[in-house]
Amino acid sequence: MIKVMLAEDQSMVLGAIAALLDLEDDLTVVARCSNGSEALNKLAESGTDILVSDIEMPIMSGLDLAQAIKDQGLATRVIILTTFARPGYLRRALDAGVRGYLLKDAPSERLAQAIRTVFKGGKAIDPELALNAWTEENPLTDREREVLRNAEKGATAREIAEDLNLSPGTVRNYLSEAIGKLDCSNRIEAARLARQKGWL
Repeated sequence: MIKVMLAEDQSMVLGAIAALLDLEDDLTVVARCSNGSEALNKLAESGTDILVSDIEMPIMSGLDLAQAIKDQGLATRVIILTTFARPGYLRRALDAGVRGYLLKDAPSERLAQAIRTVFKGGKAIDPELALNAWTEENPLTDREREVLRNAEKGATAREIAEDLNLSPGTVRNYLSEAIGKLDCSNRIEAARLARQKGWL
């Protein structure tokens, strides 16, 4: 029996996925979590083989959760199930050790098959998404992404500087670089574009 944990912040979607997987003879849902932090805390005790996670969740995103699992050397394998067909998200997911990446509008039997494939050591990535992910490079550095994430929330250069332990001038330089790389006219536009691409 393959032990599956679900991490999804929309309770109706969470219940529907669990119900679908419970129809499979070889799969059992051992835990349902509404955010990445809760999932990470439950991983050890649940003996989870496969974690099926959304990307955008409160407290800890699915990508941050996958990275934490990789960093901690946990045996659980991760499949991302999301509405976002963004190449940047897929790139980040693969860098975080994710073994499967499916869209929520895929047929339900594809998820069950992906779980079996990943459990056996394979990968289950939407082929068209995979192709797009390697044709569009993320031009932003990690620090530029951090600064843009803060700018997206409406923080001033001084507030961002305090949050990241940088000088306001350095923050303005990072913002200017990011705006230039993305060919945008201001920080909000740059943050919005980077978010759409899946780079934040």
